[in-house]
Amino acid sequence: MKVLTAEQMRLAEERAGELGRPPSVLMENAGLAVAEEVRHSLDGSLENLRALVLVGPGNNGGDGLVCARHLKGGGAQTVACLLKRRDRSDSNYAQALDAGVEALTLEDDPNLDTLDTLLATADLVVDAILGTGRARPLEGLLKAALERLAQAKAARPSLMLFALDLPSGLDCDTGAVDAATPAVDVTVTLGCPKLGLYQFPGAEKVGRLAIVDIGIPQQELADFPVELITPELARGLLPRRPLGANKGTFGKALVAAGSINFVGAAYLAAAAATRVGAGLVTLSTGEHLLTMLASKLTEVTFVPLPESEPGVLGPEAVRRLHANLDGYDCFLIGPGLSQRRPAQEFVIAALLAMPIHLTPTVVIDADALNTLASTENWWEDLEREAILTPHPGEMARLLKCSVEEVQSRRLAVALEGAARWRAVVVLKGAYTVVASPEGRAAICPFANPGLASAGTGDVLSGAIAGLVAQGLRPFDAATCGVYLHGLAGERVRSRLGDAGMVASDLLPELPLTIREVKGT
Repeated sequence: MKVLTAEQMRLAEERAGELGRPPSVLMENAGLAVAEEVRHSLDGSLENLRALVLVGPGNNGGDGLVCARHLKGGGAQTVACLLKRRDRSDSNYAQALDAGVEALTLEDDPNLDTLDTLLATADLVVDAILGTGRARPLEGLLKAALERLAQAKAARPSLMLFALDLPSGLDCDTGAVDAATPAVDVTVTLGCPKLGLYQFPGAEKVGRLAIVDIGIPQQELADFPVELITPELARGLLPRRPLGANKGTFGKALVAAGSINFVGAAYLAAAAATRVGAGLVTLSTGEHLLTMLASKLTEVTFVPLPESEPGVLGPEAVRRLHANLDGYDCFLIGPGLSQRRPAQEFVIAALLAMPIHLTPTVVIDADALNTLASTENWWEDLEREAILTPHPGEMARLLKCSVEEVQSRRLAVALEGAARWRAVVVLKGAYTVVASPEGRAAICPFANPGLASAGTGDVLSGAIAGLVAQGLRPFDAATCGVYLHGLAGERVRSRLGDAGMVASDLLPELPLTIREVKGT
């Protein structure tokens, strides 16, 4: 499933028209699909419910009129409130009236008294005012109507608000919002999800996101480069598990992680690699940490490394590390290594002076990323496939920009980094972005505040490394790992809520998540 900008959506609709599906057909499909989603959200029945549809002046309003007609046909007492006057030459308006939809125009209600009355008695409201084409600030009656809508929702939280395609005033491409943009319960987006629905602050306004088909042929979307990671996509990426397999079938991952202050990071990363199915996981860590970690990681093998100081790796450990890397399919470096100077020297030598005959894909996380951020042109010496997994702060350090810039342009920033560094970039956070050097990208559909806690990123990097070990290409491993990690978080949230979740809660969920995605 593709994620589109406003211009890409316009182009997709044009292509559909060339194939015999003109705007009128798409509009009919859209209005019907929204009405059906409203009905589904209200336990399957519209009988005797009071529905108010706020109708804008453009195509979004046309979709709204079709929706109003189908709501009426489903048994709802339906009123269409027009922001701008229409007449019967507008076929959607005429058909709505003929179906028994009541209509009023805000131009005839300048004080919004009638609108206030309707809002006070409505069971549901459909915001069909503005769609993908509106970017300028809201003003006048339009702004006032949306403010009254927000007031009505605040006074009656049970009032269900639906947005048709996207909440009015939300920028389709950037996620920027107008001060009057309503926070809705359900956004029913048409054809394909829009990029702005996965970017903040707009994402806070979306509520539950429902994506409905309006008849645009899927083949007409194939060349658009950004995908939403769906269960179907993840299922197609999962490594095969043949019955006659042995541990060598599922690859080997080596993890260099941990320091005296961050022992848990090493545990979480190595355990996650085992939990997604890697055949063998080896943890390479400081000698002083071995006893603590071996008691928890009973299925993991170890390469103890000499330390620069107790519990801190240094450059003297690199020779032993490289000597043990031969035969591994993936090398994960970074979780919990610390930013002490010896650990930084270890990272630089381990990654940038790796012998050419050692060709594992590398996953670079956490402290390894922070070390690279202070190393000039590091990517020129990284002569192997790589996956970088920064959170927004680490991405800002790598790009020498602010966290605010990263967060305001998440997709663009991830793609820029991937192209510059010739590596797959996983920009973590709500709606994690996976970007490839070739310009492809995938967006994770999950935003879970429960995952905003220490160690969850270590679980993610370990899961990605475990998938690489099983033979997935870097972009596919990152895409699949991000989805499994996010879905595991959703499973934990369903049991515990979104506060108090800890990173280790994700570990036993990972194999269950894989089973769920497989549908077995």
